[in-house]
Amino acid sequence: MINFNGTLLSEADSKLTVNNRGYKYGDALFETLKVVNGKIFFWEDHYFRLMSSMRILRMDIPMNFTMEFLEAEILKTLEANNLLHAAARIRLNVDRGEGGKYLPSDTAQVVFNISAEPHQNPFYTIDANANCIVDLYKDYFVAPGLLSGLKSNNKAIQVIGSIYAQENDLDNCLILNTDKNVIEALNGNLFLVKGDTIKTPPLAEGCLKGVMRKQILELLSKDVNVVVEEASISPFELQKADELFITNVIKGIIPITKYRKKDYGSDFAQSIITKLNAKLRLI
Repeated sequence: MINFNGTLLSEADSKLTVNNRGYKYGDALFETLKVVNGKIFFWEDHYFRLMSSMRILRMDIPMNFTMEFLEAEILKTLEANNLLHAAARIRLNVDRGEGGKYLPSDTAQVVFNISAEPHQNPFYTIDANANCIVDLYKDYFVAPGLLSGLKSNNKAIQVIGSIYAQENDLDNCLILNTDKNVIEALNGNLFLVKGDTIKTPPLAEGCLKGVMRKQILELLSKDVNVVVEEASISPFELQKADELFITNVIKGIIPITKYRKKDYGSDFAQSIITKLNAKLRLI
């Protein structure tokens, strides 16, 4: 079942019209959420990122779009799909409805839809035997700025980058901005470990304002044994790193095992995933 603006519909009855602005112009935002037994991981961070993104896109936020209202709609969707007492992946999509060309018409109104699917792992794990072989994706570049960091429906680079990765037997790709700095992976933020220094690109470089990125930075800030830097990462630094890992809310931490001729370990990533799961047990 799909939740369309508060109404539960079967997938067969839930098709968007061709006039939907999210479909026609990418005039839409989304949040991908992990939910376990009705508990939305990091819901407050997701909610405030969504509200901030809607303001940047000049959307008129409906009065009923409170954190409590949207949470209740998510739980309603989970229950309709028999996933309220299981691990699930949720997509909360917000768009400006229908009406207008590039300029929205006066009748265009913000609406939401929510879809749910089962998810295998209730907590975050790292498979020590899993490979994550990456390379740079250099066909197109991301422009630094606020719009690049939004979780919008315009994911052209991620789509064609994923196709490129498949064609070249890669598990993922690292994306560059127009300054030729490495800013993120196709499906998450990037962290680099070198000795006791941990680096991740700053948001100003165009990377996603990741919810899991924020959680990892908060955990690292409490570790007196490491130095954390939000700083540019050049492609030349990648092969000098001790570890590289990708973060997102669904998988948590994905260690990169190989970049070109360099193989990486995952000891530091393993230590962070342990702390992350411990934090989740307290919320």
